Amino acid sequence: MKIAIGADHAGFALKEQVRDALRSAGHEVIDLGTDTPESTDYPDYAGAVAKDVAAGFAERGVLVCATGVGMSIAANKVAGVRAALGFDADEVRLTRAHNNANVLTLGARYTGADAANEMVRVFLETPFDGGRHALRVEKIGKLEQRS
Repeated sequence: MKIAIGADHAGFALKEQVRDALRSAGHEVIDLGTDTPESTDYPDYAGAVAKDVAAGFAERGVLVCATGVGMSIAANKVAGVRAALGFDADEVRLTRAHNNANVLTLGARYTGADAANEMVRVFLETPFDGGRHALRVEKIGKLEQRS
């Protein structure tokens, strides 16, 4: 699977670890930065990853900042993106299955490498259930069209 990944300075170290784990698992990873732990602005990376996912250049996206919240807010401003903050693997499974999330955000202050890798694995392996959830995701898309 082709995955776009990005982080600000607070998420840099965890992003690097997740990127390497994804590549080791055989995924194609588009690393959109940051490339150093020096101070950066998270909307720049959230926008880059979200735009790649929305345009179909990447099938999914992963974003990391201190809390994951800023990345989620910024990525969700891009039409076609459904970014969700991951806390644990079960929640990530449900956000894929029920909400068809296509970008996962992680909080580096609160997420260790093992937990991050597990959440990303679940995020990539869980299909969208469709069914009654498809109508709800369609309604999300209609909200984007009205704004």
